[in-house]
Amino acid sequence: MVDSIDQEDKHNELDEETLFIVSQTFKALGDPTRIRILHLLANREHSVNEIADTLSLLQSTVSHQLRFLKNLRLVKYRREGTTLYYSPDDNHVMDILKQTIDHAQH
Repeated sequence: MVDSIDQEDKHNELDEETLFIVSQTFKALGDPTRIRILHLLANREHSVNEIADTLSLLQSTVSHQLRFLKNLRLVKYRREGTTLYYSPDDNHVMDILKQTIDHAQH
C-alpha cells in the first residue's frame, strides 16, 4: 500500500521543464509593465509604437518586454511591411491575467 502511495506522489511531481515554464510565466505576470502590455493586447493587436504611445513608454522598453513575452510564447507577432503587430499567443495565460484583474477589482 505504501508503495502505491509513493508511486502516486511521483506521478504528481512536476518535471523540471514544467517548473521552469510555470515560474517564468509567473515572473512575466509579476512585472507591472508586462501586465499593462498584455492587458492592452487582450483587446486587439498593436504595433510596438502603438503600445509605447498608448502606455506612455519608451519604444525600447516595449520592445524589450515584448521580446521577453515572445520568448515565453505569451505573445506572437505578424509583419505588415516594416511594422510588427503583436497579439496574445496563449489564451490560458490571458484568462489567468483577466481573472486576476477581476479579483483585484472585486
